[in-house]
Amino acid sequence: MYKIKVQDKFSAAHRLLGYRGPCEALHGHNFKVEVVIRANKLDKLGMVIDFKKIKKILERIIDPYDHVVLNEVPPFDRINPTSENIAKVIADHFSKKLARKSGLYVDKVTIWEAEGSSAEYIPDSD
Repeated sequence: MYKIKVQDKFSAAHRLLGYRGPCEALHGHNFKVEVVIRANKLDKLGMVIDFKKIKKILERIIDPYDHVVLNEVPPFDRINPTSENIAKVIADHFSKKLARKSGLYVDKVTIWEAEGSSAEYIPDSD
């Protein structure tokens, strides 16, 4: 099995609904996102997929979340914008994009709210 990783970041504000503490108030983070893609075999060039292609997909997925209040942007206008939920939403979007590319799967998505504080989402095995 082969795995590649790409990272990007976005800045956004959010408030955690139902949370008792300072994070219930509107506050912001510089979120870091890491996506790991896996494949059982390499393409004819000896790659899982070109890093540029994966980075472009990630940029398109996170662009709507950059410099906004996440609670006002779908789907976070319906679900709490926790790092865990952000990771799952990004993984789900990525999985849909990769569905057209045979043999590529989202292995995991990690979101850092701050250095030393992260959440991971690992999709069910395909």
